[in-house]
Amino acid sequence: MAEVIKLHGAWPSPFSCRVIWALKLKGIPYDYIEEDLLNKSPELLKYNPVHKKIPVLVHGERPICESMIIVEYIEETWPEKPLLPADPYDRAIARFWVKFADDKGSVIWMVIRTTGEEQEKFKKESLEMLKTIEKHAGSLGKKKFFGGDNIGIADIAFGVIAYWFGVMEDVVGVKLFEAQVFPRLHAWTENFKQVPAIKESLPDRDKLVVVYKQMRENLLASA
Repeated sequence: MAEVIKLHGAWPSPFSCRVIWALKLKGIPYDYIEEDLLNKSPELLKYNPVHKKIPVLVHGERPICESMIIVEYIEETWPEKPLLPADPYDRAIARFWVKFADDKGSVIWMVIRTTGEEQEKFKKESLEMLKTIEKHAGSLGKKKFFGGDNIGIADIAFGVIAYWFGVMEDVVGVKLFEAQVFPRLHAWTENFKQVPAIKESLPDRDKLVVVYKQMRENLLASA
């Protein structure tokens, strides 16, 4: 009998979506548990006692935490429909961009969390991040995705740019991700969002805007 796969997540979170995308791309059935992040379940606290955060994948009774670590675990456990290239060098490049996404992606969220001069600093850092991806990221502009013609692990890592970046722009009232300035990256976002496993798993945009507007108001009020 196959072990039960459970995912503890929160619908507005791009990090939960990373795991959902990987599972759907590979056709792996799973049970989803929506967490209230203001009232976390005993199971979440049990399975992730270190950070107490979503997402957590539970395979049998073995919990795995951190979104891209979970995606790597899924890739290694179910190698069919691979998300990583076969060539060792190409795999290393894919992992480089995954790390870049996790290291640099936080600046997007800092634009929501700040105002004034501090916000201007994070806007500038967000633009620098986009410029770096546009100029240097793999096969963008020649192929549909970061690793070529098929969606892969780096695309999953950068999913926040494809969807949540626009939400952030709406919440803050700025436009940073201009199609004419970042044509390769913009074309990628459109290709990415049209993949069925991605498209059917994207949260409702209007609801996301409401959630992140409220989050921004709460953060600024408590600052």
